[in-house]
Amino acid sequence: MAKKAASCNYWLMKTEPNEFSIDDLVASPNQTTFWFGVRNYQARNMLRDGVKLGDQVLFYHSSCAEPAVVGIATVVREAYADPTALDPKSDYFDAKSSADNTRWFVVDLKLVEKLKRPITITEMRAHDALTEMLLLRKGNRLSVLPTTADQFAYIVKLAKKK
Repeated sequence: MAKKAASCNYWLMKTEPNEFSIDDLVASPNQTTFWFGVRNYQARNMLRDGVKLGDQVLFYHSSCAEPAVVGIATVVREAYADPTALDPKSDYFDAKSSADNTRWFVVDLKLVEKLKRPITITEMRAHDALTEMLLLRKGNRLSVLPTTADQFAYIVKLAKKK
């Protein structure tokens, strides 16, 4: 009897495009990068405890003129110590972290595809199928957010439409 594949989780991860954009991911070696800079404990806990190998990610540009989902990625390495937290030259250095006792984690993401058109937050708000999406709730500013399989698929479907 064949083993049942582990279920996949779905996430939305925010990045500021002036710091790391979808085009930076496209240009990265093997179109892969570590997801760095998370400095919120709730988002850290999701990266550390919830994000698993093979999970699917909506790559979201935030803090820009038109916040939007701009790509899809997959998790290719589960949580490990954030190297930027240990680098005194990094903007994300954390003097309270050490190699033996890190406070911050990263996961590795690999590009699946850059969307042909961005799905803006304004467009997402216009669709009843997405009204329960955490991103669209007032005051939700976390950089890592779970999403449902249906919400993920709906956004991907929107991106395929003209």
